[in-house]
Amino acid sequence: MRRFRERMDRVHPDWEMAVFFGKINLYYLTGTIQDGMLTVPRDGQEEFWVRRSYERACTESDFPVIRPMASFRDARESIARVPGIAHIETGIVPVGLWELFRKHFPVRAAASLDAEVGMTRAKKSPYEIELLRRAGEIHRAVLEEDVPCILREGMSEAAFATSVYERMVSLGHQGIVRFGSFNTEIEVGQVAFGENSLYPTYFNGPGGCRGMGPAAPVLGDPDRTLKPGDLVFIDNACMVGGYQTDKTMNYVFSGSIPREAEEMHERCVMLMEEMASMLVPGAVPSTIYASIMGSQEPGFLEHFMGHAEPRVRFLGHGVGLVVDEPPVIAMGFDEPLEEGMAIALEPKYAVPGLGLVGIENTYLVTPRGGESITGNHPGLIPVS
Repeated sequence: MRRFRERMDRVHPDWEMAVFFGKINLYYLTGTIQDGMLTVPRDGQEEFWVRRSYERACTESDFPVIRPMASFRDARESIARVPGIAHIETGIVPVGLWELFRKHFPVRAAASLDAEVGMTRAKKSPYEIELLRRAGEIHRAVLEEDVPCILREGMSEAAFATSVYERMVSLGHQGIVRFGSFNTEIEVGQVAFGENSLYPTYFNGPGGCRGMGPAAPVLGDPDRTLKPGDLVFIDNACMVGGYQTDKTMNYVFSGSIPREAEEMHERCVMLMEEMASMLVPGAVPSTIYASIMGSQEPGFLEHFMGHAEPRVRFLGHGVGLVVDEPPVIAMGFDEPLEEGMAIALEPKYAVPGLGLVGIENTYLVTPRGGESITGNHPGLIPVS
């Protein structure tokens, strides 16, 4: 809370009140996920107002002021002054909720606090890093050691995805994948056999996924079964204590892939290692992105980070309470990295007619460069 307030003072020197509604930020700031809101007046005490469950909030949270409310009216009665502008999570608060809030808190306008709370969350505490390490170890074990034993000829993508999910949960994965981006739905992750990893998707990532169908483009294609020579692709998250790591691994099932595809994969691994060496305090994400992209020839870039427009315009992203946190290794992200940030690097290359090669691991920013907490296997694991 102190760091959030300091950032608000620096970026928005005239701010009057911040109000949080989203469950991720409520958890980050209070230690419990409940239905309610958190009010943060610039010159006053923060108050956590809970509709349901007040009892659980009091049990789980050490937040100094927790109050029950039946509606926003209850909170309004205890707040002496309504500000002209309220800073809120504009990326996720729906208009209906905002108008209901304004019925009792007649502020003139809303301003965004998304970037400020996002960058506050970006620097992880030792407690958060320990949870990320535990998630990363489960992730490493399942994708590098267990998946080759799960894959079998004739199984569907959906069956593969559910088998991976079962294994991860049995080791401590909390079973949910959380994104901050509006309306982003993910179950186990992006799972694909062969050319399905190039199938178009609304998801903002280099990989594709046919999924269960048009109404549910998630999990895995129940009709696409594994056959010899398939390239198997999985990009998923693992959560422990609310904190997620992100990892991509691929496998060659009972056969081989063209040497050219192997070379593109090896190049992606080298690019990941090069970027990892740059993850030091003080490094600027946009500079890392420009350096990597500027050193690639046009022919390689044609299928790098996706094979169809619009290709994604990033090479990595922060992870934590959601998979898509700042900072992002992309243009426009000019705030220097700090020790303790967690960043997933994911250089990938689309091979037409075959699938997506490349890799992803989650790194911690350290003075010695990025430290992988999700393993170091180079991928393309052969499975017989």
